Amino acid sequence: MSTTIARSEPATPQPPAGTRRLSTVTAEDRFVEIGSWVAGFSLAWIVNARLLPWTGLLPLVISTVVAGLGVLAVATAMTEPRPVVVDRVVAALVHVAALIVAVALLSTVAFIVYRGLGALFHFSLLTQDMSGVGPRDAFDRGGILHAVVGSLIQVGIAVLVTVPLGIGTAVFMTEVGGRYARIVRTVVEAMTALPSIVAGLFIYTTLIVALGIDRSGFAAAMALGVMMLPIIARAADVVLRVVPGGLREASLALGASRWRTVWHVVLPTARPGLATALILGVARGIGETSPVLLTSGAASFLVLDPTDGVMNSLPLFIYSTVRSGEPMYIERAFAAATVLLLLVLVLFAIARRLARPRKVSR
Repeated sequence: MSTTIARSEPATPQPPAGTRRLSTVTAEDRFVEIGSWVAGFSLAWIVNARLLPWTGLLPLVISTVVAGLGVLAVATAMTEPRPVVVDRVVAALVHVAALIVAVALLSTVAFIVYRGLGALFHFSLLTQDMSGVGPRDAFDRGGILHAVVGSLIQVGIAVLVTVPLGIGTAVFMTEVGGRYARIVRTVVEAMTALPSIVAGLFIYTTLIVALGIDRSGFAAAMALGVMMLPIIARAADVVLRVVPGGLREASLALGASRWRTVWHVVLPTARPGLATALILGVARGIGETSPVLLTSGAASFLVLDPTDGVMNSLPLFIYSTVRSGEPMYIERAFAAATVLLLLVLVLFAIARRLARPRKVSR
């Protein structure tokens, strides 16, 4: 006679009666949120327009945020417990902060493009330089070709110098270690806050004054490299430390040396993160003005040799044209700023494209 013993599965713990998941959002919750913000805006408008002498958009936005959060907290507390109230208020505050950042970014870009529309839609903008062009000449004469080429040459040289040094520094801090790694990490972190004018003065003193090198695009590239190096090294250090240690241990267990492990395992695994580090460094260097002004200077004509005299760049062109005070020059500066934004976007897309992991064909 066989006896069958039924094993009972452990029961899944159920939440106590009357509780509710914070992530659950019903139609009633949406109605309360929308109504709270409408009520907050109405209350802010009454306070700003009727009760207090506050005028302008900024006081209205601040009052709306404060009043909306207050109304949302009171309306939610009428039907929900305290954890739900806190969750809804904090979530609303985070969404408002993200909305403010997005509006600020989009409004800045839209304003720059709008101010440069008069000069943007001329073919000469990207095909001519400013040699022989006066401040009141029409937009069909002159362009920013010399500044675009100068920025690309300077940033390209800086990338060629800083990427091996930055990634090598990160590999030393992460993979080699030792008693000097902490000192190097401290120096790198301190250099991330280095003012750009100090980097320009350093290159001006060492290369131009001490070594006798002329002011040129190469000197400007070295100054940009000083700005980009700590950014790339710090970001690459963070990325390499995220690589799982099991990958290193498996490679070493198979007999690979530490160098082959870093070259064939660690760096390919961290390739997307290293591309992000490169993007951060390029974004820091391509928008600097003072190092280029000290080490290269501005030129109104196209220069292709980085060792042959002064070489202009987009930030320096924007600075010099806005400083002139001429309305048409200022409009050219906003057009150049738009091109600079597009150039950074293109470099970002290229870097992300190159950082994608390769597909293994079967």
